[in-house]
Amino acid sequence: MDEITYKSDGFYDEVAASDQSHVHLILIATKPDIIKQIPLYKELQRRGHLVILGHTGQHYDENLSGGMLKEFGVEPDFNLNVRGAAHEVVSQIIGRLGHVIGELKERGKIVIPYVHGDTTTCMAAANAGYCHRFSSVHVEAGIRTLTPKYGEFDLGEDGFDCRAWRAFQMDRNNWERGSQEPFPEQFNTRCAEAATGIHLAPVELDREFMLGEGYCDDRIFVVGNSVADATHEAMSRADQSTVFERHPELEDGNFVRFCIHRGENCSNEKRFRAIYDAMKMMIDDGRKVLLISLFKTESALENFGLKKEVEQMAKDHDNFVYSPVWAEYVDVMLAMSKAAVCATDSGSMQEEMNVLGVPCVTLRFGSDRSESAINGGNIIAPPIDASLIKSVIEYAWDNEEMRNAPKIYGENVSSKCIDAVEEVLNKGDIFRAEEERIGL
Repeated sequence: MDEITYKSDGFYDEVAASDQSHVHLILIATKPDIIKQIPLYKELQRRGHLVILGHTGQHYDENLSGGMLKEFGVEPDFNLNVRGAAHEVVSQIIGRLGHVIGELKERGKIVIPYVHGDTTTCMAAANAGYCHRFSSVHVEAGIRTLTPKYGEFDLGEDGFDCRAWRAFQMDRNNWERGSQEPFPEQFNTRCAEAATGIHLAPVELDREFMLGEGYCDDRIFVVGNSVADATHEAMSRADQSTVFERHPELEDGNFVRFCIHRGENCSNEKRFRAIYDAMKMMIDDGRKVLLISLFKTESALENFGLKKEVEQMAKDHDNFVYSPVWAEYVDVMLAMSKAAVCATDSGSMQEEMNVLGVPCVTLRFGSDRSESAINGGNIIAPPIDASLIKSVIEYAWDNEEMRNAPKIYGENVSSKCIDAVEEVLNKGDIFRAEEERIGL
């Protein structure tokens, strides 16, 4: 396992020297992992638990990982340094993390992997722990995609009624399950659930999903989403941000932030062009637009012959900012707090906009954060027609009803998460045999 690197040459001996039997292993891999897992890592440290931080290396560049780790003041205890195609990354995480956990197990430690959300690391790391009969703590458990019942609402071609469309989405009865999008995230979160001993659900809707799938009621805790802690913490450091020095045109707000990075949008030319053309029309109309471009965004722009055009638009239009992803979370949150609306296919952005009170438009056919649409602060704009997408974004633009939607992701969430873990540990271990589960 030469690919694994360690902060300390004596990593295993140092962990083994602790008189604590449980090792809380916080796993990070992607930018959302770092944002949502570090609050739990720091809470475990604050309470005096034996906690280590492991990075799989899934996101490894400065903008997606390195800069944020520096911002939060943490350094992983080990890095698996995974690379390659999707199937290669999965197998590397299982093999390399399985090795780390096995070494700790040989030294008499009970490992508790903390996996987050719906990432490849979440699925593979939960598998690696379960192979050693260690169940995971699943942070952000139970997220499942719901899709509006399009057959019961006439989207039409002319005179699309955005207000009625939002009202339709605010009725839970107008949503249905069954989507496999986002891909592979919906697969990942479902797989991770089967290896989980403590499910930390953000909202009651997620608990509903897991109970319907047969998971044990006494191991599901509705705690909120730790992104709320991260967002509030970032906003408390707003005076440290330099984002408006780099982008002074954003400081007075009144802009839309586009981020398009889902595989199903960026690999499908019809979907991508519907979103891109909506953005282009808004730029031509004089609306201020910020496009945050990630790896898959750039690939789509290249593959669909739009790269030169978008670069030229950025030169020709003072109201258009075309930028790679920003390294520091405080910059993202401070800028977004000024936005009129966020148009995104991200999962976490839907949550963060609720915390900030910014209207959100989700550029998908459904949402794995459908509670935010049912709550009224988010609205689905299916990527099928540029004019429809544009009309939904303009409806949401500084929409006061959407801004005032109730906050649903909680406060002091990391503390509630660790409370739940300690409650279970006070009764036994997180992995439990069948006779324990049924009480015989």
